Amino acid sequence: MDSQDIHDPTTPQGSRVAAFFARFRFYLTWLAMLIVFAMMAVAVYKLTNEVRYDEVVDALTDTTWTDIVLAVIFTALSFVSLIYYDLNALEYIGRKLRIAPVAATAFTAYAIGNTAGFGALSGGAIRFRSYSRLGLTPEDVARVIAFVTFAFGLGLLAVSSLTALVTAPRLSAILGFDPVYVRVGAVVILLMLASLLFVGRNGRRVQIAGIRLRLPDTLTSSRQFLITAFDLAVSASALYVLLPPTTIGWPSFFAIYSTAVGLGVLSHVPAGLGVFEAVIIGALGSSISLDQLLGSLVLYRMVYHVLPLTIAIVMVVFSEARALAKHPVAGEIGNVAARLSPPLLSAFALLLGTMLIFSSVTPTPDSDLEFLKRLVPLPVVEAAHFISSLLGLALVITSRGLAQRLDGAWWVALVAGTIAFLFSFIRALALGEATFLAIFIIAMLLNGKRFTRPASLFNQVLSTPWIVTLGIILAGATTILFFVYRDVDYSNQLWWQFEFFSEAPRGLRALLGVSILSGAIAIFSLLRPAFDRPDEVTADEISKAVSIVQAQDSADANLVRMGDKHVMFSESGRSFIMYGIQGRSWIALGDPVGDKEETAEMIWRFVERARDAGGRAVLYQVSPTLLSFCADAGLRAFKLGEMALVNMSGFDLKGGRLAGLRQALNKGKRDGMEFSIVEVEDVAALMPELKAVSDSWLSHHQTREKGFSLGAFDEDYVSSMPVATIRMNEKIIAFATVFLTQTKSEASVDLMRFAPEAPRGAMDFLFVSLIEHLKNAEYQWFNLGMAPLSGMSRREVAPVWDRIGSTLFEHGERFYNFKGLRAFKSKFHPRWEPRYFAVAGGTGAVLALMDVTLLISGGVRGVVGK
Repeated sequence: MDSQDIHDPTTPQGSRVAAFFARFRFYLTWLAMLIVFAMMAVAVYKLTNEVRYDEVVDALTDTTWTDIVLAVIFTALSFVSLIYYDLNALEYIGRKLRIAPVAATAFTAYAIGNTAGFGALSGGAIRFRSYSRLGLTPEDVARVIAFVTFAFGLGLLAVSSLTALVTAPRLSAILGFDPVYVRVGAVVILLMLASLLFVGRNGRRVQIAGIRLRLPDTLTSSRQFLITAFDLAVSASALYVLLPPTTIGWPSFFAIYSTAVGLGVLSHVPAGLGVFEAVIIGALGSSISLDQLLGSLVLYRMVYHVLPLTIAIVMVVFSEARALAKHPVAGEIGNVAARLSPPLLSAFALLLGTMLIFSSVTPTPDSDLEFLKRLVPLPVVEAAHFISSLLGLALVITSRGLAQRLDGAWWVALVAGTIAFLFSFIRALALGEATFLAIFIIAMLLNGKRFTRPASLFNQVLSTPWIVTLGIILAGATTILFFVYRDVDYSNQLWWQFEFFSEAPRGLRALLGVSILSGAIAIFSLLRPAFDRPDEVTADEISKAVSIVQAQDSADANLVRMGDKHVMFSESGRSFIMYGIQGRSWIALGDPVGDKEETAEMIWRFVERARDAGGRAVLYQVSPTLLSFCADAGLRAFKLGEMALVNMSGFDLKGGRLAGLRQALNKGKRDGMEFSIVEVEDVAALMPELKAVSDSWLSHHQTREKGFSLGAFDEDYVSSMPVATIRMNEKIIAFATVFLTQTKSEASVDLMRFAPEAPRGAMDFLFVSLIEHLKNAEYQWFNLGMAPLSGMSRREVAPVWDRIGSTLFEHGERFYNFKGLRAFKSKFHPRWEPRYFAVAGGTGAVLALMDVTLLISGGVRGVVGK
């Protein structure tokens, strides 16, 4: 449906609304998140109407070190339990990994996920990066992510319901419901969970909406429930010990805490910021002094969110030290942490940038100002305060580039962090802030070699999620500003007051500067041209690409000769990616071709080029060796099928294993078929005969030429490579174009056409004869091509994509000859190697596959008309 359909007066109102939401669902989701945060910020502001900033600071200083140490211990216990989520998930899917790298991966994933929000996505990306390099397949990693996500959700429901049964009177007083309703709701949830546990006993299989699932067995479910209960209990205790003495018992607080955590997760606001606080304040505000409650919440955020992320960064710092790598276990942890240093430093930069922006709207202690007044001129203090807020914004924006390992982002973040470190002493004597910045600077210096991608930071535009994140940070800073200076009467003169002890004007100016700059960046990103189609490939570029193809092993890379795809070369000119564009999808065909050392950089460049043009990056028919690079670039992989590769050295027609092929070869010879290879220089002379066979084949099959991943009958294309032919009575009845490279590692075929009068078994005769010929020419492998949807996992714990694919393979013969194609290739007893397609984000997988289909078929007409 296009935009005109939405406004068509003949379209039913419901359909127009549904079409509108379907079209703008992505943007509406992020807008709703920003609105939810704004509402919670307003709620917190109103709930704390009688609280003053100085009172909160006093409450913070009154917290004893004993309470803080206890909170740290409970936080440590929480993260230990979170590590067991991953260990339990790995045991559930039947994969065993060493504990040390799993612990480092899980700790890092939760440290980032708790801070950035979207734990399944942000933490999931970390798991893809690490686990894929530890030997897990994309399907395995996806199952681990699904397990830990659903385990936490179901565990949270179970724990909250159990605590609600015990604390119903207390909760009913807070919520305004009758205790009976609270208990009934809790019992209903527990019965549903108990039913699920009973149905899944002993790992039973169930069918839901036509999809068969293997539920965790009783032991796994029970163990996971205990892990979740322990995690929630100790994380709740981390906040409880920071609260002042109260009449609220731990069980009641535990129920309130679980509810706040659940609502924070559902809101998808980073770290549940604002939502979690609003629930806790609304539930406990009448029982605990609000200033002390706010102080406790601030400390809890520092201990449970900031401290683990800082520890993860310190772990990265020490991973670069040679002394640590000498110990086997420490070396394993260090290696994992070092691989994850870009996303870790990205999250830390985001956190530090937010901290700098927030600190710019909070007052400096009078004692610090008295000290600074004797040493630093007022203009220097004012400038340092204002510039620090802009440096915070710079760190927030460069955090995106750090995740992509951009060298420009590394330089900007390092310079911004260093200047902010110096200014932290000039503007406020902020020792805590300086400590975090120092850790960041050291980590950046030690990991500089991991940021080597020479992409321009300033050509990067902010995506919608990053713009919303900026909006949330600015909304939070505005809320803090109004909270801190709620007793200051606004006047226009505030903007022009420059005095050592005039903190409100300083905060106003800092917030205005950040707002203007971030608004300009957001407008630039939104107004940037949405699409920039690259130029068509030139003859010189095709010639350059062909010379690269001839020097490497992949025979299918000869498809670049068609000239129907764009070509992106590496900076060195030793590698290239060929790709097509359909709709919003930029679709790369196969692995990057050329120098293997440039593979990672080529994938990053392609993903960024697609993103900068407003498109989605898609890698089609990529090999398993590319999956870890895809994970690094933020691509999610899906299995397409399996490639059939025949080992020439083991291809022997004399044994019983290939008796069927030997019979096909002998029968063809008896029928008078003659096989021959036509060299490149002789193909042009046979072009009329070859075209006649091709035209008759297209007419007989009532189909049309395809493209992209298949060659079409183009005279220049066909004459650029050898052609295998079969003749009967001096007439060509079948042919196939042959892909070769100079390395003789692999050979393959592209166009395969035969005349209607060709005897049955002609293609078997052609393939067997060609393989025998190539074997004698000392080629190592023969690529029979891919069997789509073949080899998909049929296990009940397999991803939904695999189950859909296996179902299509079994029952989709009326649409495509899936089984027949697999059976034909199986006669050659090949080695089956999986092939994947990878999509940026993963959410557009179905749309991307539709675009691939349209690209291969030449548009909708090609799909409908075969």
